[in-house]
Amino acid sequence: MIYVAKTKGVILMTPRENLLSLLRRQGYDYIPATFSLCPSLEAEYKKQTGGKMPYQEYFSFPWKDLPDIRLDYDPDIFRPWYDSLKPGTHIGIWGTAHEPGSEAAKHMTRMRHPLSGIEDLEKIKEYPFPDFKNGDASQLKQAADAIHARGMAAVANLQCTIWEVSWYLRSMEDLFVDMMTDDPIAEFIFDKVTEQNLIRIRAAAEAGADIVYLGDDIGMQHTAMMSHELYRKWIKPRLKKVIAAIREINPDALVFYHSCGMVTPFIDDLIDAGIDVLNPIQSECMNPVEIIKTYGDRLSFYGAVGTQTTMPFGTPEEIIKTVHSYLDAAGPNGGMLVAPTHLLEPEVPWENILAFVEACKTYQKKWPRGDNMPFRFSKECRQNLTF
Repeated sequence: MIYVAKTKGVILMTPRENLLSLLRRQGYDYIPATFSLCPSLEAEYKKQTGGKMPYQEYFSFPWKDLPDIRLDYDPDIFRPWYDSLKPGTHIGIWGTAHEPGSEAAKHMTRMRHPLSGIEDLEKIKEYPFPDFKNGDASQLKQAADAIHARGMAAVANLQCTIWEVSWYLRSMEDLFVDMMTDDPIAEFIFDKVTEQNLIRIRAAAEAGADIVYLGDDIGMQHTAMMSHELYRKWIKPRLKKVIAAIREINPDALVFYHSCGMVTPFIDDLIDAGIDVLNPIQSECMNPVEIIKTYGDRLSFYGAVGTQTTMPFGTPEEIIKTVHSYLDAAGPNGGMLVAPTHLLEPEVPWENILAFVEACKTYQKKWPRGDNMPFRFSKECRQNLTF
């Protein structure tokens, strides 16, 4: 079955069509709501609603993630690369270990870096990097077709693309030293990570992903994480290579890029590398309205509603006002998929989540004065919008 938005018997765009048109700045019928809940808020969702379906379905998210290439791997192969690990430690596909966090923040972990402190390149070359070339990608095309059949967009979520995977392995301190001293270790790790992620990205593009979601945190709260010189030497060329591979297979796929923090110095570089949508435009670090007005003719945006400020500490009325102000800044053709900038943490009140959803549902486009283009449907219709 294909699920489409409808109101008073008028069939509108499917969630997939609406989302892609919005992000291409070609107009839209309605603003979809998306967000991520931490485990305690997922429990609150189930308490408030009965939890008969995933919250993504309950709130009619317009997309669904594709599966990754399947790899058979034994986490124990990475244990010799650590001196010791706490009981309950999770070791991921790249071998980065996550030791359990505190009782106060159970979803937080302590990251351990298997290649930290090793100065011998030949030793690093012995590390058991994942081998996606020999993985199983057979399920991707079927999954994308099933998502499309429901009228939703298929997303290949491949955040932590180059920089973050590399420093997770090496440690940020060691990798920065490698980069600044032109140590061959930096080139080897970056190339190995890029090579493996290119395999995953090509498989997703071939399967029919509408959105390929890349990303590496390159900003901090008040400044960039690295100099332009380091970024343009080590990260940008590899990102361009990744995006070129996507375009070669599926020119219509939209490329999202995630980076927390203040990334204003890198936006022109990211556009030059080929991204289509920037996330999250963290409002505590940048002014989303200024960013939208400066770059909105060349770039679309996803996020902007602060998870350090507005979502946990704003009133429902303030949340609605904030959401509508960002959508007004983007204009009637779209380009702004408004959303919380990151995971919603335990201190976010349930009524604020509902206020965010209501803000998306009730927003009315504001056409420029003198423009005779009509609304797609009335305020009354919008309030009755169902899926």
